[in-house]
Amino acid sequence: MILNVSYNNKSISQKIDNEVGKPFTLKERWDLGGIGSPKLIITEASMEIRNLLILDNNRDTCNIEIRPKGIIVRFRSLLETFALIVPYYKLTLYKGESSVYSLYRDQYFIKVESDTKAIQKFFKKLLALKADNSPTSLEDL
Repeated sequence: MILNVSYNNKSISQKIDNEVGKPFTLKERWDLGGIGSPKLIITEASMEIRNLLILDNNRDTCNIEIRPKGIIVRFRSLLETFALIVPYYKLTLYKGESSVYSLYRDQYFIKVESDTKAIQKFFKKLLALKADNSPTSLEDL
């Protein structure tokens, strides 16, 4: 689900909270060691996201916010801010080439460069949180 989050709209905030949970408290953010990613450079994206990104000539960047039940990938186009809302149960994360991570939700995807240690550390944290929040499989019982 891609939403325009440029403006403070209660209905959009409610949709986001229902999908990925309310934001972490300050203590929870401190315990997690931060909930935001460094600036991520987008190398490739699905058609819907690409159509938004090509509207301006700026470098295509995004950042990821961790929520209790998922993540929010935010990116800018023109003067608007858009968000891809991804609950953990729909999140698929791949490390393809040596320095590229791919985030998938249904038909949407974003591929980002992971050329620094900080970005790689963030994705390790994200994988651990996804594993903690995934439903128990039958083999585990």
